[in-house]
Amino acid sequence: QVQLQESGPGLVKPSQTLSLTCTVSGVSITNSDYAWSWIRQPPGKGLEWMGVTGYGSNTYYSPSLRSRIFMSRDTSKNQFSLQLLSVAPDDTAVYYCARMRSRGFDPWGQGTQVTVSS
Repeated sequence: QVQLQESGPGLVKPSQTLSLTCTVSGVSITNSDYAWSWIRQPPGKGLEWMGVTGYGSNTYYSPSLRSRIFMSRDTSKNQFSLQLLSVAPDDTAVYYCARMRSRGFDPWGQGTQVTVSS
């Protein structure tokens, strides 16, 4: 059974860097059949796809975040990570990691609340 679990601080100050990690179990993140994404949902708003890391550590980011987002992977720990620079209160959201397949995102992590506030 494939499972994903997000981890990281729940509170980040404005202008600082938000860092989250997704730990994957049940499948290797190096499996070329899959890619791995971050998605967020601000309060009262819809889901926003942020970026994906795929086979060979290729990464693709949402154009709206490209200037301040960075994704990486640690294959020894079967984890992939998100860094979002220069955060602002608008970055407050529930952040999800998910496996990306041809038919969509499945499964998802349970999500982690991140609040940007001083």
